[in-house]
Amino acid sequence: MAFALKSPAFANGESIPPRYSRDGENLSPPLEWKDAPPGAKSFALVVEDPDAPSGTFRHWAIYDIDPQRNILPEGTTAGSKTESLGHGVNDFGNPHYDGPQPPRGHGLHHYHFRLLALDVETLHLDEKAPVEDVVERAKPHILGQAELVGTFERT
Repeated sequence: MAFALKSPAFANGESIPPRYSRDGENLSPPLEWKDAPPGAKSFALVVEDPDAPSGTFRHWAIYDIDPQRNILPEGTTAGSKTESLGHGVNDFGNPHYDGPQPPRGHGLHHYHFRLLALDVETLHLDEKAPVEDVVERAKPHILGQAELVGTFERT
């Protein structure tokens, strides 16, 4: 089987429910994955909107996710008591998930949730590292990638 990422909240290519947007409850959606590549020592998750007017907008990054995990529950904003997740600073300037909030009338935006299986246990990043730095640090360590795309539009 292929490395796969899904959410019980929305299907790939479908609309992200408003509760997961900044206009709603701004909760991160629940995520599940399976069939990670052998040798994965950690995961990193990045959420980006390439349809933003100023170019790709980064909404969330978490990293140093334990390789034994295969879910992130709804509202994940910090590691569980048994694990410490790293958080990248998103383009809103926050070290946590911030959901969709495209400009009103800008059309349909696509939100790419990318789960990276990495060959290292930690990315050794500063707690104020921007999401872009998380991605750059992870690149040479990617064993595999799974993607889920959700859409959102503000009218």
